[in-house]
Amino acid sequence: SIMASELRVNTLKDASGNNSIATSFVAGGSVKVWSGVSTTSAAAGDNFNISSLVDDATGRTSHNFTNALTNANFVAVYGARASGISDAYVNDYSATARTTSKNTSQAQSSSTGSFADINYAQMSIQGDLA
Repeated sequence: SIMASELRVNTLKDASGNNSIATSFVAGGSVKVWSGVSTTSAAAGDNFNISSLVDDATGRTSHNFTNALTNANFVAVYGARASGISDAYVNDYSATARTTSKNTSQAQSSSTGSFADINYAQMSIQGDLA
């Protein structure tokens, strides 16, 4: 049988015993969710802590988390890479749709203001896991 184990430490240091950091900074400062998605089909590229994606509408995607966060006041950071749309950007599309287990994003063109399906929208979320 395989026994589970855990390592309990307060501080991490490099091999020389320098550059220490408290483990609370490592756990608290790590990205808890990230994804790269094509908003054309809500097809996930590489991701972490994403259980599923939903194509809500043109340029709009819901990201469902595998592991929930403690509250919906997390920080979400977005980026865009698009062919044919030189001024694409990505942001939240519905503050009321944000929950501890889901975030929504939208891709738009800054020159036209219209929603746009793009090749690759990126999102990362910092917050506390439940």
